[in-house]
Amino acid sequence: MKHLPRKRFGQHFLADSAVIDRIVRAIDPRPGQALVEIGPGLGAMTDPLVERCGRLTVIELDRDLAARLRRRAELVVVEADVLTVDFRALAAEHGQRLRVLGNLPYNISTPILFHLLDAADRVEDQHFMLQKEVVDRIVAEPGGGDYGRLSVMLQWRYEVEPLLDVPPEAFEPPPRVDSAVVRLAPRAAPAPVERSLLEALVASAFSQRRKLLRHSLGRWLEARGHTGPFDLQRRAEEVPVAEYLALAQAVQGAAAPAPSGG
Repeated sequence: MKHLPRKRFGQHFLADSAVIDRIVRAIDPRPGQALVEIGPGLGAMTDPLVERCGRLTVIELDRDLAARLRRRAELVVVEADVLTVDFRALAAEHGQRLRVLGNLPYNISTPILFHLLDAADRVEDQHFMLQKEVVDRIVAEPGGGDYGRLSVMLQWRYEVEPLLDVPPEAFEPPPRVDSAVVRLAPRAAPAPVERSLLEALVASAFSQRRKLLRHSLGRWLEARGHTGPFDLQRRAEEVPVAEYLALAQAVQGAAAPAPSGG
């Protein structure tokens, strides 16, 4: 029986063999690697991946699709909402870092990316098909309208690289937006900042994009008693990732308890 795409799962199945081949070649899967595919759908990428690596873990929420996938001995099927999957535990089960990939549901792509941040040190790399607008935001540099919270948070932990654009007609049914594939490779030594602190800082900075930072981030810093040097006479989109990280470290250091005397 033919599977009908379900809107509530944001299903758009990749169907262009040339695009699939380009993506798989970019991933370059090898036997013995711990590959995890999010949302395998009808198996368009799953099949060529298995041909190259022999075995694959897939995460699928759709009950009917999961049942189909279980018939294949070379697949380990995790039937679950990806936002509930413990990727650190999955890496421990494999005994190695994960290579995560997939055509992510566009309606929850950003939450998935943030969910995976918690396991970045247990991941080798990630290759995702996303709405092109999201990829543009991920890879954006300071000074442009695409640069924002997503840019800072992901570039903190990953080297980011756009790989290829994918038109709507490559899917069945075609989405109403252009798509793109991005590679996220975890940094070997990311700045040692608390994620929750950095998230709060960046959210404050970009809460009033059109105003100078003294109106938003300035008040946030003042509330935390931070008086260190930082140019607040700029807009959030003008501040490089490295400066946000340095500021987060300064705030974090000031909030840390002083060592007790001996």
